[in-house]
Amino acid sequence: MLSACVRPPINSRIIGGQGVSPGSWPWHVTFFSNGGLFCHGSLITDEWVLTGAQCSTRAYLSGAVVHLGANDGSGFSNVTRRIDSIHCHQDFKNNYYDNENDICLLKLSAPVDFTDYIRPVCLASENSTFHEGTASWVTGVESYYYYYYSSNLQDVDMSVIGTNKCSCSYNSSYYSYYNRAITNNMLCARSENGSKTASYADQGAPLVTKQNSIWVQSGIVSYITGYYLGQPIIYTRVSQYQKWISDRITGMEPGFVTFTSPGIDSDLNFTCPPIPSTITTPYTYTFSSPTTTHTTKQPKPTRTTVPHTTDDSIFGSGETLIPITHFSLSVLALFLHLFVGSAGM
Repeated sequence: MLSACVRPPINSRIIGGQGVSPGSWPWHVTFFSNGGLFCHGSLITDEWVLTGAQCSTRAYLSGAVVHLGANDGSGFSNVTRRIDSIHCHQDFKNNYYDNENDICLLKLSAPVDFTDYIRPVCLASENSTFHEGTASWVTGVESYYYYYYSSNLQDVDMSVIGTNKCSCSYNSSYYSYYNRAITNNMLCARSENGSKTASYADQGAPLVTKQNSIWVQSGIVSYITGYYLGQPIIYTRVSQYQKWISDRITGMEPGFVTFTSPGIDSDLNFTCPPIPSTITTPYTYTFSSPTTTHTTKQPKPTRTTVPHTTDDSIFGSGETLIPITHFSLSVLALFLHLFVGSAGM
């Protein structure tokens, strides 16, 4: 099986290359249901697709149409299959704050023939290492939510972000609702300049890295902060699931390749920088009812500049100002009391 996944016949992609030529990513598959694209995956044998378990939570996955050979020059290709069976990780919790074990195998309704445009990707074996800065690619579509998307496959060059640095990014930020644990079952990556990222519609898409002439899938798109482009994307680390995958695949076996990053991982010695302190000044809020006016002082809202994209796409960029305001529970209770009291008059 290894010879089938060793090298795509056409792909000679290098970091910094231009455009996406037909046949560049022959393992990429897309899922459609009711006319809408909702997830992606990767072909790993002639009848098995690897994707994220999040995609299985969509009620229409079982009836989805799987498009293969997505980049053959004719949109999303005329080669399609239905899904015969769905096998997701038994410990996936489907919890917004928990991305652990976000991995799923789909068996196609019938095997596919390998061509220049349809071919399986190699998978990272359990002994693989992906150090900080490892050059990688993620593929997907330019999308405006799920029902508005480009008909052409897109790609973005990414760099692996070490587990320690990624944890700092998610747990030492002002946006506390993004906080989440980054475990050894996850892999983080983002574009070098932070101007490109995957979109919400790219869940399940493969992250790949080239070793000599071999393309190896290292991750599965799992969690995307969306508009906040400075945050790394969280991927399921494929190498952690070699045995889980092998135990469930029937028929042709997937090709596992050991990817080894050279040198020492700089992330091993990374420590989180201190969070800058913010200075707040009193700010007055006034709540009025027909009979009285109450005034209270609260800290002035802190404003911070964060990257923002208006098109939710892998090519979106820009900035916006997002105010962050902290209201005390006492003020909220007072407001509700006055509102209810005035409503009864």
